[in-house]
Amino acid sequence: MEMDEIKGKLTVIGTSGCDEFLKEVDYWLKTWQLTSDSTIIKPQYIRFGTGEAKTVISDSVRSHDIFIYADMFNHGVTFKMYEKEYPMSPDDHFQDLKRLICAIAGKGRRVNVIMPMIYEGRQDKRTLRESLDAAISLKELADMGVVNLVSFDIHNIGIQNAIPMCSFDNVHPTYQMIKALLKKVPDIAINREKLMMISPDEGGMNRCMYYSSVLKLELGTFYKRRDYSVVKDGKNPIKAHQYLGKSVKGKDVIIVDDIISSGESVLDVARQLKSRGAQRVFVFASFGLFCNGLKKIDKAYKNGVIDQIFTTNLIYRTPELRQREWYTEVDMCKYVALIISALHTDHSISSLLNPVDRIHKLLDTKIDENGMLRPEYKDTL
Repeated sequence: MEMDEIKGKLTVIGTSGCDEFLKEVDYWLKTWQLTSDSTIIKPQYIRFGTGEAKTVISDSVRSHDIFIYADMFNHGVTFKMYEKEYPMSPDDHFQDLKRLICAIAGKGRRVNVIMPMIYEGRQDKRTLRESLDAAISLKELADMGVVNLVSFDIHNIGIQNAIPMCSFDNVHPTYQMIKALLKKVPDIAINREKLMMISPDEGGMNRCMYYSSVLKLELGTFYKRRDYSVVKDGKNPIKAHQYLGKSVKGKDVIIVDDIISSGESVLDVARQLKSRGAQRVFVFASFGLFCNGLKKIDKAYKNGVIDQIFTTNLIYRTPELRQREWYTEVDMCKYVALIISALHTDHSISSLLNPVDRIHKLLDTKIDENGMLRPEYKDTL
């Protein structure tokens, strides 16, 4: 029996709105497998007039190694209910994901889910009498037969405890962020005298410590003073951000976070850094939601509060966002293809989860003694 028959045919399926991203992923997978056949199967997501739905897969998936790419936050997809148009919510996308797994009906050899931003990932712990949506949804997926779950920059890594018998990997876009920064800002100097990493809160310290460690940079942090007597929009409002760390005067700074939701928190941190004499302020965020629109960010950019925001293309970005001068998109298609290829062939993904060797190679070969990108490498990143 051929090895391909043993491991099952590689098949990639996306939830609604993932076509553009998966087209690029498919290009890399076809290139590496030296085949002209597409790895993608497109299901039908059918809506009834009441808003109810079903999913239909017309192609055979028997014994396939299936990878489902699921963007739970694609509000660019809409559906009709009672003749009205509605954007799909994360709840709608999650139901479609379950319908898709149900349509596979156990015929696949393995069902793997790549969910870049975990559904309900910020509702990860209980403080009052409240639901534990993240844990419940993950358990549902495991009970439906998902054997591998891959996510990026999980808000609380402890959520993995919800499904201890399921493979659950957390990936960070560190390497891709650094490459995007060097390409966009070739005059940036990666050395302790001119650049500093900043965590916007105590919860993001581990993420920021990784950057500061591999880049050999100083680290500063803010902590959030909250008003615990008030609950607004399900959380205690932030009264102030207070800074702990060395002086940022005259230095470029990089704020590292997992999510930009409204943007108010990161803008407040940026203003404080500017008031302390920071030269340029860059923001790394795995996911840019911008739930309250872009006007506040536009104003902050115009006033010199921020210089550039970097987010990945792992989730939906509005056309308006992608056209902004202050925005840089970090391409993750090849990285996702590498993860799919490794899991499909049952190879370790440890080097993909911890890219320290690739970062050091980048710094050793393409960065000069002053910490700046060598001119000959500007167009190779």
